[in-house]
Amino acid sequence: MARLSAFACGLLFGLGLLLAGMANPAKVLAFLDLAGAWDPSLALVMAGAIAVAALPLHLAGRRSRALLGGAMQLPRRRELDVRLVGGSLLFGLGWGIAGICPGPAVAILLSGHWQAPLFVAALLAGMLIFAALEGRRGH
Repeated sequence: MARLSAFACGLLFGLGLLLAGMANPAKVLAFLDLAGAWDPSLALVMAGAIAVAALPLHLAGRRSRALLGGAMQLPRRRELDVRLVGGSLLFGLGWGIAGICPGPAVAILLSGHWQAPLFVAALLAGMLIFAALEGRRGH
């Protein structure tokens, strides 16, 4: 049941990204172009997503078990550190250069845009580098 639920949530998320235009790099870059022809429509999408998620996230914080019985896994740390800020900067830099972030990249992976597989390959390489650095850090 957990895998079916994860698949359904992923499918719904991917469809939402496509419908919102977040899988269109030109639209994303227009959103990020504050000094040019700014397209605020993705800000409305993000605000709507935050509004929809706020109450369920608040309620989840009060539970010890997820709806399907697994342990609730919510972040507990609240402070900013160098790793969080650095990772956020790298994410934003990649988003601004490519006009796409990981979710939409996976959603359009088989769309025929050559940039999507390249982006996903770079994403996976970054994840491997992070895992290797974390492994060295732990020893």
